Amino acid sequence: MSRSDVLSLYRRVLRIARSWQSQSALPQDTDTERKYIVQEARTLFRQNLKITDPESVKRYIEECDARIEIGLHYRNPYPKPSYLPPMGLATQKGRKLRAQERLRKQAKPLYLQSHDET
Repeated sequence: MSRSDVLSLYRRVLRIARSWQSQSALPQDTDTERKYIVQEARTLFRQNLKITDPESVKRYIEECDARIEIGLHYRNPYPKPSYLPPMGLATQKGRKLRAQERLRKQAKPLYLQSHDET
């Protein structure tokens, strides 16, 4: 993936934000969602600005594409949360905290990889 691919993806997100209409069709909701899309894109693209590893860049591009497709399909710019109970992924040897953290990280969907654990 080249720099031009990443920049074209960023421009695509900004174009989507410019033409975004909220499901409620209320002007204040549309403005709020447009601002969220632009702010989220700026934050995530700047956060990943220094990444040079081709595998990592490819993974982040796939994440961005997934979030775009989900947002356009559901007409909702906010990421869909994943619901996992705090100790819901039991290991065979018992419920150890490190194993739980590792399993939760593995169970995180592709489109939420850039978000911190909540």
